[in-house]
This record gives sequence, structure tokens and C-alpha cells, in this order.
Amino acid sequence: MTDETGRPGAVRGIRNGPRPERWRTAAEAALYGPGGFYLRPEGPAGHFRTSVHASPLFAAAVARLLAATAGRLGTDEVALVDIGAGRGELLTGILAALPGVLTERLAVQPYAVERAPRPPGLDPRIEWRAEPPAGVSGLVFANEWLDNVPVDIAETDADGTVWYVLVRPDGSEEPGEPVDGPDAEWLERWWPQAGPGSRAEIGRPRDEAWAAAVATLERGLAVAVDYAHVRDARPPFGTLTGFRAGREVPPVPDGSCDLTAHVALDACAQPGAVLLSQREALHSLGVSGSRPPLSLATTDPAAYVRALSAAGEAAELTARGGLGDFGWLMQPVGIEPPDLGPRSRAPGLDLKASATAGAVTSGPLRDCRP
Repeated sequence: MTDETGRPGAVRGIRNGPRPERWRTAAEAALYGPGGFYLRPEGPAGHFRTSVHASPLFAAAVARLLAATAGRLGTDEVALVDIGAGRGELLTGILAALPGVLTERLAVQPYAVERAPRPPGLDPRIEWRAEPPAGVSGLVFANEWLDNVPVDIAETDADGTVWYVLVRPDGSEEPGEPVDGPDAEWLERWWPQAGPGSRAEIGRPRDEAWAAAVATLERGLAVAVDYAHVRDARPPFGTLTGFRAGREVPPVPDGSCDLTAHVALDACAQPGAVLLSQREALHSLGVSGSRPPLSLATTDPAAYVRALSAAGEAAELTARGGLGDFGWLMQPVGIEPPDLGPRSRAPGLDLKASATAGAVTSGPLRDCRP
């Protein structure tokens, strides 16, 4: 939509009120500023559900990935760093799953990286930090973190000029200045605009955030899991949206809702990275939606019910058109990545080939069930 000058981002609502800001600045304050969405006591689980909340099978799979990473490292002492840890749910699940996963003793030092305060009652083994520890060896895991790294929004006008979109706390928008410098270079390389009215999320801050996370590893594996898209399949109007209390809502940067957008994981990747879908990753890590044999219902009814429940949870985690379409970006540092089956290996930064290979698709919106 355009204003009277032909520039994009027609205002939704009134022009009076606080001065508009770029989306990145507004979202940063709304999510992480005083009283921000992610600093609230109820935590994100009070508003939406991720794979971590869907089933303990997800944490068990990450525990197996941690064990495989330790095997590549050739050590029995590893760090486990959860970036965007929420309230520590994933780390709690991994620590609970490890005794059933490991055949040998593995000393694990878990770190939760989160801006919110440490929640009460958390396992004392978990070290709570605002920033990732530096110089560790092990597994860095970021589940649905990058989508909440705030980014600027760009929109193209009728003349083909790309402008920053400005927003007020009530969600009304208007055009700002033309996109230039590194942001313009990023768009040209990773998200070429499709024509008048097209929008894009400028993912450069996410590339930088991910590079900083990977740099904390001395040796090991860094994994980012998010709903994602690749260069040859970018959505023409962007993906920015909001979530509140289990429902998708308009993205309003007033602190009342989550603000999230799909991640250009191919742009985040560094040389040697591997891209694959969650469905492929979890299948390779032993999560299968196969139903148990009916004969088990006769010989051990209780075991059959448990296995049937687990199969249903596994099917949800790996479903096409759902959580199974999430992207997994695996970045090895000083090791060969664990073998997780079909994948697209990145010889360099440009992973455009992975789009045609189907390694990562335009994934689903965040599961908004509380």
C-alpha cells in the first residue's frame, strides 16, 4: 500500500501520537525493553507452543545429538548452550533424557542464555546467563531464537524504490528513508524485491547474531531451528506477525504480543553449514511417527498405549505442513557434523542450491496453541 506520495506503507490508523520508528527499534523495545513481552513472568509458553512443549521426544532427540557431538569431539566433557532458553524447558528435558541416551558417562555443563531472570525451581546444574559463554566445546542449540531477533522491514514503491517501513506503538505504519548501505546490499543478495508493494524482512541482524553465537564455540556444533525460507522461495509480502494468548494477532509493537518473522537461514549459514528440515533431522535422531504393531495391544496393552501416544507426538513434530517443515541450520566448528541423513552441504555462504533441493521450505507459522 502507498501514501499520497506513492511511497509504501500506508498508515493504518491515525498519524497523531508517538513518533514512528523503524521496526527493528520498535520490536527491540516491545520484546526486550522494560515490561517487554519476553521479560514477563509467564514466559513465552504462556502464549504459544514450540517443539519443546509439544513432546519430550524433541528434548530426547537433542540429547542424542549432544551425545553424537561429544563423539565427534572425542571427549567426555561437553558444554550444552541453549540460546533463547525461555524458562529452561529444553535444558530440563535434555538433562532428564540423557540417562536413557548415553551408554557411557558424559559430563555435561548446561547453560541457559536468556534475557529474562532465572525462573524459580530450575535445576541447579543449569547456569543462567544473559550472554553465551565463550570458548566452550560442545553443542550450541537455538530453538526459535533467531525469529525473535528484531529486523527492519522494507517495502517497494511504484517506482521501484525500496523504503524502510516505520511503525508506531499502535501498529500504524508509514514510509521512512530509502534503504541503503549494508541493508540494501543484503536485500540485493538475499531477498531481491518482487515489485511494487513487495515487503521483506532485512535479516542482516540475524546473520550477525548467529555468527556471534557460532564464534563462542572453540569446537563443536551450533544448531539453529526455526521456521524458515530460502532465497528462491522468499514470501513476496514478508512474514511478520504477532502472537498473544494462543492466537495469531496483528503485529503491534506495544509489548502486548510476540513479534516474529520467518528466518532466512541460508543467509545466516557460514562455510561448511548443513541445512535440512526438522522432519529429516528428527527422523535421523530416532523420532519416528510409525504406529506400534497391533500385536503389542494384545501382549502388553499398557506398552501399546504408551507407544501409540509417542507415535502421535512424533508425527506432530515431523508433520509436513507443520513442525516438520522447520529448518535446521547445523554449523560445525572444528569437527565433522554428525551424520543426519539427507542434507544440503554448503560449500560457501551462498546456499541457493538448497532451495531447489528442498532442504528448507517456507515453514508454518508458529504453533500458537498454549
